[in-house]
Amino acid sequence: MRVTPDRVESPRVGCVKYLNAQPLIHGWPGPATFDYPSTLCRQLAAAELDIALVSAFEFLRNPIYSIVDDVAVASNGAVYSVFVAYNGSVADIEEIALDPASSTSANLLRCLLAEAGLKPRLRADAAVASGGVPAGSAKLMIGDQAIRFRESYSDDYSFWDLGAEWKRATGLPFVFALWLIRPEVEEAAILAEQLRALRDANLKALENVIAAQKDFSPEFCATYFRDFLRFHLAEPEKKGLLLFRSLCQKHGILPPKVAPLRLA
Repeated sequence: MRVTPDRVESPRVGCVKYLNAQPLIHGWPGPATFDYPSTLCRQLAAAELDIALVSAFEFLRNPIYSIVDDVAVASNGAVYSVFVAYNGSVADIEEIALDPASSTSANLLRCLLAEAGLKPRLRADAAVASGGVPAGSAKLMIGDQAIRFRESYSDDYSFWDLGAEWKRATGLPFVFALWLIRPEVEEAAILAEQLRALRDANLKALENVIAAQKDFSPEFCATYFRDFLRFHLAEPEKKGLLLFRSLCQKHGILPPKVAPLRLA
């Protein structure tokens, strides 16, 4: 990767292909790979990418990366696009189909269920975004497909919003995605500063980001970006991320080893 005094040239950038990432990636001047979080995590781990906006759990699972400080996709309550769709009562759910695209949301669900003393069966299902929900079952959905499902079935199901449930249980924001930089990337601080500046510019001119979206209405994008999402990784978000790690360790999802948050 070539470096000049004021910018990093041609980093291999990956970004989740969801609406929630747009205020962080819109206007990026170079090429970028857009894909599902699970695919990007594999590419980042294989050094096929230099930096990627991916599931926060990827750092907790494999903390070799530097985190771009002060930038995240987070919520401080309901997030709208990460939920369990179900009928009846949450306590009566026997099985939940998991969207395999994001390990963060699946493991957040595991923690919330365990803390609540609930033990439904969990199974990965690549077709989770299609069709309805059989009686006694539920689905964990994330991202744009979750938004579309909610729009189509808003009167047919109840929605257990994981951002809202985390806030209720902990009083803290939840961090869904982070920019992670591979350890061998030179001048990571320059790249991180570019991404912070891009986020700041996009939030300052959010109407331009909203106008660029073709798959969802401007009204929905404005509400989603302003009311449901946060794009900063400040102290409350860092506390929420560390608590999530602690709960993953408590419930056997992560080993007890603790690594510091390495910030760029």
